[in-house]
Formats: sequence, structure tokens, C-alpha cells
Amino acid sequence: MPTESTALPCVRPHALHALQLTDPATKAAAALELWRALRAGEQRIDPHAALAEPPGLPGRPPRPALVPHVQLARRSPFTTAGRAALLHAIAHIEFNAINLALDAVWRFAGLPEAFYRDWLQVAAEEAIHFGLLERHLHSLGHAYGDFDAHDGLWTMTERTKHDVLARMALVPRTLEARGLDATPPIQAKLRRAGDLAAVAILDRILTDEVGHVAIGNRWYRWLCDQAGVDPEASYAPLAQQHDAPKPRPPFNLEARRAAGFTEAELAALG
Repeated sequence: MPTESTALPCVRPHALHALQLTDPATKAAAALELWRALRAGEQRIDPHAALAEPPGLPGRPPRPALVPHVQLARRSPFTTAGRAALLHAIAHIEFNAINLALDAVWRFAGLPEAFYRDWLQVAAEEAIHFGLLERHLHSLGHAYGDFDAHDGLWTMTERTKHDVLARMALVPRTLEARGLDATPPIQAKLRRAGDLAAVAILDRILTDEVGHVAIGNRWYRWLCDQAGVDPEASYAPLAQQHDAPKPRPPFNLEARRAAGFTEAELAALG
């Protein structure tokens, strides 16, 4: 006979449903509600549920148009339109970060419950980030979808969908860690442009992203331990196999240390 806890709905199918949603605001709200429901004990985690992948992941709105990175126009942050384009690019990253966190929750079976709880928390925090940026875009006379965007974050999510170890190595520890490096220079430009509200939003995002990268580091090392492989030696072959971008300086070493990178890993950045 089912116990009270096993009678509760499992959060992982609901994460998959949220991933399929196409409206960004609805998706963000769904991620926040799932995290609230899990913390309130209204949903449970079933690590062993095997879920079939539906077509068309992730759910996306019709805009923004997705183009190769090299086709994105460079705009000055010292104009309102240029600043909006810059913040739109960050909002697009945060929207995709909701997707990748939800994907980690539903896709990978058989992991500790803490894995799913961690990534659902990440999805909720990315949803908050997206909302902050979207509201600031509105104050600049724009909305999410007004500018073209690229699909690099989800492309790597797709490449690593059959290998949770590669996913942890190359999405949070590589692509999201780039945000730790990129944020302070962006903040400096926004500060010179006088957009202190945007600087404050990026302060919040940077603080949370250190935690998100730390979650990726923790699970990467846990998975390496389970596989009996060395985390530092395993990274470069995974990056080469999946064609991960090489990190570019300047590096935010303080934030990377706070996120759990070792001194050897920081030295290997070059």
C-alpha cells in the first residue's frame, strides 16, 4: 500500500512539462512553483522514474530568432538600444539556464535525491534572474524577443544529454562559469553608462551563479568518484570530445575559487 509520501506527485515529470512550455513567463513561473512545492513537501523526488523524451525540447517562444553567434550585431551600451540588446543577451542566457536546469531534473535517472533538489533550486533562481532582466528591459522600452540571439548553451545541453558526467563538466563548469568571468566587465560598462539598476541585477545574478557553478562542480566530482576517474584529468578529454569552447581571459579567479575550482584547474585556464 502506498505511503503518504509515495502518493505525492513526482517532481521530475512536472519538470519535463515545464521544460516543454513555450511562453517564457509561464515557464519561469512553473519553475518557481515546482521549487516551492518541493520545499513545502507537496511533491516528492523519484530518482528511478524512467521518462521518455518527447519531441521538440525545449519549449521556446517564436522570438527571438536564433542565429549563429558571429551574426549577432555588436551595439554600444552607451545607447538605450545598445544597452537593451546587451541585457537581452543576458536574459536569453538566463532563459536557457532555466531550460538546462529543468532538463537535468527530468532527464538523468538513478542519482541521489539531492541532485534533483539542487537543479530544481537552480531552475527557480534562473527564473528569478530572467524576471529581473525582463522587467528592466521593459523599462528600456523593449521585451524579450526583440533582438536576435544564439543557442550555444542549449546546443551543449543537447550534446551531453546521454552523459550526465559530461553534462556537469561542460554546462555548469564551462559555459555557465564563463558568466563568472564576463559579468564584472559588463557591470563596468553599465556603470559607466549610468545604468546602476542593471549593475545591481547583475550583482544578484553573479552571487547566485557562483552557487550554480559550485553545484556543477560538486556533482561533477561526485560522478567522477563514482566512475573511479580523476576529475582534473577527465575534463580535457570531455571538452575535446564535445567541442566545448575554451575559456577566454580575463578570468574571475575569486568567483571561480568560491565556486569550487581547484588551484590546479585555475592554473590550467592559461
